[in-house]
Amino acid sequence: MNRTAKSSLQSLVDLLRDRLARGESVDIPDLGTFEPGPGSGFQFTAHAKPHVFIAYVREDAGDARRLYRDLQRHDFNPWLDKERLLPGQNWPRAIELAIENADFFIPCFSRRSVSKRGVFHSELRYALDCADRTPLDDVFIIPVRLDDCAVPRGIASKYHCIDLHPDWNRGLARIVAVIEEQVLARAQRT
Repeated sequence: MNRTAKSSLQSLVDLLRDRLARGESVDIPDLGTFEPGPGSGFQFTAHAKPHVFIAYVREDAGDARRLYRDLQRHDFNPWLDKERLLPGQNWPRAIELAIENADFFIPCFSRRSVSKRGVFHSELRYALDCADRTPLDDVFIIPVRLDDCAVPRGIASKYHCIDLHPDWNRGLARIVAVIEEQVLARAQRT
């Protein structure tokens, strides 16, 4: 670790200690909350919100953002490149890590996405590899259709799709129900 990184880390630790000493809690997105504890200690509560990666093509960005906001409102932790990537970040690696660490992967299929080459299909292939490493009864990939497109045969033959058209709210309710059921089932296994 270089001197600048050590200095930044020490500043973060000092800030955390100061806030906790004043009786304040500190919430770190995607990590958890530090709260003052007994004596001079602290308690840490990890965030348990399911991480949901949303894959889409640029032409469907409006629908992807809508899905992102809707999932946030249901107390999930969605990941959308336009919201999460930082300037200067190695975006291909950041996307791979986000997919690897996701609890769920939602590819948004549309007439535009199925006929276009590019990052969407790379993300989908990577997610399929990650899905191969999950327990057989766990849902990882939740394909959605944004319009009346034909889902690629390799996906349609293996995964049931949820339609967000013509009734967005009905489709969203199904996505939320699947995620909530899976989170509960996974928690009961541990």
